Amino acid sequence: MAMAERIPILIIDDDPELRELLEYNLKLAGFEVYLAGDGPSGIQAAQELVPSVILLDVTMEGMDGLEVLSELKHDRRTEGIAVFMLTGKSSIGDIDRAFEIGADDYITKPVEMMKLGRIIKDKMKKCEEKKKSGNK
Repeated sequence: MAMAERIPILIIDDDPELRELLEYNLKLAGFEVYLAGDGPSGIQAAQELVPSVILLDVTMEGMDGLEVLSELKHDRRTEGIAVFMLTGKSSIGDIDRAFEIGADDYITKPVEMMKLGRIIKDKMKKCEEKKKSGNK
């Protein structure tokens, strides 16, 4: 993989300002950024784009992040995508549920935007190593 290759990432979050901020900072960090404003459009985007990684907000109107995660992990097209949950510190309990469903990792909000790209790349590396060593 050439260093110039941009990592495709899908952000599923219902907060437009946060989406914009994430998109801006992740593009700077070398990601190819796709955005979805709710669960159903996020699932559709994931099926069509099959990004390397998905940043998924836990608390969203309508279909929440845990439901979206469950859909993604039970679909042959999207089950292999690394999913990192985005969560406010208040909903850490949701993280246990998210791991049970199949989340790969999580990132707590507020996010330190300048470090986000590196954080995601580090977490992706860990996921790759976990897959290689066979203990999913």
